[in-house]
Amino acid sequence: MSLLDSIDKNNVPAHVAIIMDGNGRWAQSQGRERIFGHLNGVEAVRASLKAATACGVKHLTLYAFSTENWNRPKDEVEALMTLLVHTIVGELDELDKNEVKLTMIGDFESLPDNCREELRKGMQRTAHHTRINLILALSYSSRREITEAVRKIVASGISAEKIHPDLISQNLGTAGIPDPGLLIRTSGEIRISNFLLWQIAYAELYFTETLWPDFGEEDFFAAIMDYQGRERRFGLTSAQISPSEGNILNETKNTGGLL
Repeated sequence: MSLLDSIDKNNVPAHVAIIMDGNGRWAQSQGRERIFGHLNGVEAVRASLKAATACGVKHLTLYAFSTENWNRPKDEVEALMTLLVHTIVGELDELDKNEVKLTMIGDFESLPDNCREELRKGMQRTAHHTRINLILALSYSSRREITEAVRKIVASGISAEKIHPDLISQNLGTAGIPDPGLLIRTSGEIRISNFLLWQIAYAELYFTETLWPDFGEEDFFAAIMDYQGRERRFGLTSAQISPSEGNILNETKNTGGLL
């Protein structure tokens, strides 16, 4: 029996974000090079996307490559970029078949030319799909994202007194996408690592010791069940809010609307 059978489909976060951590340690534990872990991590991506779709999650954001990751050894970065291209090309038919929309947040222009080209093709080909939105955070930095949002607002000539949280949200890379209700991090690390700092203000945080290549569908379902066992209050008291109302708040508060 799968944990999916125990999940309340009426209380599933519209948006789940994942910090995919542990590929290198997984590979090293097997006496292999770090890239071997990244290669096997692709299967965990497939599993999480399949599980998210089965649960009814509408947006899945994966932290694939941070701006800080550019400082890793050159051969690892080049291998990661090559893997990214091959994965997009290899998975595009399946994404299209399963009505998955491919989106990206981060510094698009900093990616190698071939990565940008394949991403552009993938996003254009799947732009009309609405079953689930797969968002890849690539060359991503939350601090940079927020800084750029503020710069755009200032450049538009909006006066300081008219700047409000919703306006900042509307100028982020995730504009129009609900804030994550659940953030998952694998590998036992307990930190956020400059990921969606603005958007996870009210997210439930779930940390697991499981290394990313070992993270499967049932692990994803376990995270959803843990989420469903929490009380979503958004600063209110338990007496002010019922579980069903908490779910409604979760899906509507600071979302900026669904795609």
